[in-house]
Amino acid sequence: MTGAIRITPPFHPQFGQEIDVIVRRPNWGEDRMFYHDRQGHLLSLPARWTSVVAEDPLVVLGAGRSRFRVADLINLVALVGRLRS
Repeated sequence: MTGAIRITPPFHPQFGQEIDVIVRRPNWGEDRMFYHDRQGHLLSLPARWTSVVAEDPLVVLGAGRSRFRVADLINLVALVGRLRS
């Protein structure tokens, strides 16, 4: 897949901007979109953070009341714990 897509998570610094995807492929255990930034660096982000994948139903139902899912917060706590040790 190539072409322009939109970055959808409101916490992302490029929220709402369109990027030109070079390739979509599995990497680091998830579906990722690869693109070049304005400086020409190759970057990637999860496909679920783009307009290619339908928005998480919990986010839609939450209507902006919560920016995070419980599972993501639990994973964040575990990551911080590993980084501290």
